[in-house]
Amino acid sequence: MTEDTSRTTTGSDTAASDTGRRPGAARGALLGAMFLMATSAIGPGFITQTTVFTAELGAAFAFAILVSILVDIAVQLNVWRVIGVTGMRAQELSNKVLPGAGYFLAALVVLGGLVFNIGNIGGTALGTNAMFGLDVKIGGAISALIAIGIFLSKRAGVAMDRVVVVLGVLMIGMVLYTAVVSGPPVGEALRQSVLPDDIDFLIITTLIGGTVGGYITYAGAHRLVDSGITGPEHVRDITRGSVTGILVTGVMRWLLFLAVLGVVAGGVTLAVDNPPASAFQAALGEVGVRVFGVILWAASITSVIGASYTSVSFIASFSRRLEQRRNLVTVAFIVFSTAIYLALGKAPVTLLVLAGALNGLILPVGFAMILWVAARRVDLLRGYRYPRWLLAVGALVWLLTVYLGWSSLGGIADLL
Repeated sequence: MTEDTSRTTTGSDTAASDTGRRPGAARGALLGAMFLMATSAIGPGFITQTTVFTAELGAAFAFAILVSILVDIAVQLNVWRVIGVTGMRAQELSNKVLPGAGYFLAALVVLGGLVFNIGNIGGTALGTNAMFGLDVKIGGAISALIAIGIFLSKRAGVAMDRVVVVLGVLMIGMVLYTAVVSGPPVGEALRQSVLPDDIDFLIITTLIGGTVGGYITYAGAHRLVDSGITGPEHVRDITRGSVTGILVTGVMRWLLFLAVLGVVAGGVTLAVDNPPASAFQAALGEVGVRVFGVILWAASITSVIGASYTSVSFIASFSRRLEQRRNLVTVAFIVFSTAIYLALGKAPVTLLVLAGALNGLILPVGFAMILWVAARRVDLLRGYRYPRWLLAVGALVWLLTVYLGWSSLGGIADLL
């Protein structure tokens, strides 16, 4: 396989096609890549984790958020820069470093992406149920059709970029409003972000795995490659995009944390069966359930888009025919995920645990390949001199990802 093969397109504006060199198109694609990474991380699990951990730690959860954001930035700075400068996707780089490693990485990503996509479809179903009272199977099917429509559109790449940006801004706006209404102790949260009363390292590692684990690690960077924003001359844009994408995720996490903190600080005990919904209901009354439904649906549908797009980007480059029909393959991926969800009627809990464990393995394996290219493969970096300080930071974070990967093996052991 050559680099040219991996960039083959049908000539139409697909989700995999180059946006061209027009400044406006390039800016739109960069913005889309930022939000694709951010909204891929902001899924149903993100909302539930943030709510539960806020109820558990209170204002001290701010410290865990801050640490996770700093680690996430270190990971994405390296991932985006290496993939962006080389113009090659993660599986292609892995095969260059160690023949066959790219296929192994692709298998892990696709399997994890498929299982989590079933959960994402389930999240859209719960969102439509909260908004309109729709049956969960009907809501999930309608949401899947919306996602499919995006990839079948004539300008799929532009449509995907715009949808994730609009829904990302919508989520942030609605959570911001809820945070203002709930009246959280902001000063206390700011203090505990640097001087926490309680530190839970398991929660910190969980947050990191949820925001830069699995397919999420590569969503934005692969979108850059498909958009043609690659090469050493684009390092500034690549750096800005990677940091901004993580900050968008961090802002959403911080605002959701404040919204829930205002509720629990007021003495409200969240419902065990659905903590996020009860938090929004406590803050906004009955309308809060509808607001929660919109946020959950937006978070889930963008995660469906991100998981499907990124998972297929890991297999399409291995075949010219798949690359030319990539949008159709993405549609098939969504259809298959939805069919499993409709057959089961809910997300498969056991498979979600297994996929979570696999995601814990993806980060250290894939990140090791990225760092090896940065350190030893100047030929792939097109003559770019990789910053030593960034490589050193990446190496330290990689050790943490190894710990995360080792911890995730417990999920597989539990299943066995």
